[in-house]
Amino acid sequence: MAEPAAKRELRSASEVAPLHPTDAVDRLATIEQPSEVSQLLNTTDPRKIRGAYFTPPTIADYLAHWAIAGRPDARVLDPTCGDGAFLIAAGRTLTDINLGLVDLDSQLFGVDLHEPSLLRCSRSLESEGLTAKLLKRDFFSIHSPNDSLVPEPNLPLFDAVIGNPPFVRYHHHTGKTRQHSVEAAQRQGVQLSGLASSWAALLIHASSFLRPNGRLAMVLPGELLTVGYAEPVRKWLRTRFAKVGLVLFEKLQFKDALEDVVLLLASGRGETDGFTLHHASSADELQSILPLDHYVVSPQDDGKWTPILLSRTQRRIYRAVVERHFTPLSRYGTIELGTVTGANDFFCIDEATRQLFGLRVGDHVVPICPPGTRHLADFAFTQEQWEDRKSAGDRVWLLCPTNDKIDDIRRYLEVGVKKGINLAYKCTIREPWWRPPMAPIPDLFFTYMSHRFPRLIGNTSRVGFLNSMHGIRLVGEERHPARLALPVLAINSVTMLGAELQGRSYGGGILKMEPSEARSLPVPNLNQMLEAWKILEPDYRSLNHTMADGDWETVLDRVDHALLTTVLGQSAEETRLIRSAGLSLRQRRLRRDRPS
Repeated sequence: MAEPAAKRELRSASEVAPLHPTDAVDRLATIEQPSEVSQLLNTTDPRKIRGAYFTPPTIADYLAHWAIAGRPDARVLDPTCGDGAFLIAAGRTLTDINLGLVDLDSQLFGVDLHEPSLLRCSRSLESEGLTAKLLKRDFFSIHSPNDSLVPEPNLPLFDAVIGNPPFVRYHHHTGKTRQHSVEAAQRQGVQLSGLASSWAALLIHASSFLRPNGRLAMVLPGELLTVGYAEPVRKWLRTRFAKVGLVLFEKLQFKDALEDVVLLLASGRGETDGFTLHHASSADELQSILPLDHYVVSPQDDGKWTPILLSRTQRRIYRAVVERHFTPLSRYGTIELGTVTGANDFFCIDEATRQLFGLRVGDHVVPICPPGTRHLADFAFTQEQWEDRKSAGDRVWLLCPTNDKIDDIRRYLEVGVKKGINLAYKCTIREPWWRPPMAPIPDLFFTYMSHRFPRLIGNTSRVGFLNSMHGIRLVGEERHPARLALPVLAINSVTMLGAELQGRSYGGGILKMEPSEARSLPVPNLNQMLEAWKILEPDYRSLNHTMADGDWETVLDRVDHALLTTVLGQSAEETRLIRSAGLSLRQRRLRRDRPS
């Protein structure tokens, strides 16, 4: 019996540097914390190391059907074919079109470096009565036939490129693999950030294998719309393809991954001003969608594409009020990271431990806001609250000796050495290991990870803080009024919508804002803030109690009325539309915490 073409090609293909590591040891050089080593070596799912999550058949069938577009002679490439879901979907589609009379060896091509996946792909194709040409290669090492410097290309041009690129974050996407991916993107005129994950370069490189009227159909992470490093990709999409369609899901589609995904459908060459957009609750709805014939959106020229999730009216009202009456949070001061200790359990100390080891305030320890943010329910963290946390046994002290004399703290340092704290990554890169670099004391705390929305909290206790939150040091004439007013005035529908648009969504429905994103958060400008504060300040205590009780919606109603209605003169309908926009994005984020 003749050996299947897929297996013959697999056996003859040459070895190259890995696209994504398949052995835990390949990653040891990139690991910062010793605990991460044991976690990695004990991982039970090697797909997480490779960034490989295999595509549900419904999605693969949909993308293959769209990309092939009824062409019986279509040549199809999956540049990271994994277990073959896309090749099988494409093979079935071509077989149906041709009534079974088709030579798939000349039409289906798959590339992957991970040999076990290729073997599974080969077996799966054979079980379906299908064949394909499979290459065991690093896709970035294969030059496009459009590259004039390659006399004999490894692959031809294709009518359709389909797939689900591995999602390997930048701190694992390193070495020669990253170098090859960056060079591949540069050949297409795209300069990627050093923070870019692997999918970005692969998407760009894959497009170079398309014929002029070819189609690209990919499963991509939702980061395409929301993260800064994807900005070059977003700009490239607008100029590379004549038509671009996006399909967004209300729920997660990969049961073993917490990453949100978007389906990208792009075709032709040239520039496009508007994208077609479709929302689906799950993959089961895909067959009812006719791509590129739905709601047309025009993404902004720069920045994230999250606003395309809003209606035209919502976007218009939001942009207008932000441009006229709001300002970036960075206008009020400097947004900074909190103190990074490398081992909070050792460096953050409760009062009983401080007294037990004779650690002196000022000489050996300094006061801090306890780790985490659950205790920050009010609009301000006061000295009285700090004393309450100290009495409750919270870790309110940070080990941060003012000099290098260690005799008085030797007993406590010996505890750390016995626990191996001095070998933690952050401790090994500073001298001495037992003195973490203290972040400046902020005027405001910023809770950058939340289920509801980020909050500003006044630091009236004047204590230090850790990297479980950001800090803001206010500047200029804004400093005094903003310390009390901004935490209250930030609870408005415009700022809350801005957080959804500027931040990024993570598994479990978490909204996260890095310092660069927090700097862009729209808050009322100084004049509007002061006018609204005159209205709200007399009710500060009542609003604070309401907020501390968790009734943030009542606070939102009160602030919206004072700021948006009374000061800005916004209509009730405009306020309703902005609030509903923020609520819809928040609900969408929270709904995606479980796969469908």
